[in-house]
Amino acid sequence: MAGLKGLKKKRRIQLIAFAFVLLAGSAGLIGYAFQDGINFFRSPSQVVSDPPRAGEVFRIGGLVEKGSLVRGQGETVTFKVTDTNEAVAVSYTGVLPDLFAEGAGMVGTGSMQDGRFVASEILAKHDESYMPKEVVDALKAQGVYVEPVN
Repeated sequence: MAGLKGLKKKRRIQLIAFAFVLLAGSAGLIGYAFQDGINFFRSPSQVVSDPPRAGEVFRIGGLVEKGSLVRGQGETVTFKVTDTNEAVAVSYTGVLPDLFAEGAGMVGTGSMQDGRFVASEILAKHDESYMPKEVVDALKAQGVYVEPVN
């Protein structure tokens, strides 16, 4: 009878150890899968002061600098995004959102190539008072953002 009790205890410990290894392996695989899906937000000042590594996908946001919007051949558009301290050149090929305009807030997802941010996606404000939270926070940190009055 004592041998049977010891066997049950041994099996229980093995089962708990196996479950722990399985849980740790699952957490590792989930973390690895999310590695490419996480895009960090940076303001133009952060991009200039601490350039991202080559091929790193991130989000940049700020205001579209007035007078910088140039429509190229086909659907290619270049412009500068600024946080009023620094500006970063942006290139985008595709259809821009309807509300995209100079002086308006925007957030782009992409990577740096040859000193230019090449965007794969551009998001723009959706009404006259909305600006992405990250852009507002970056502008507030620069001391240039004033809350809109409704």
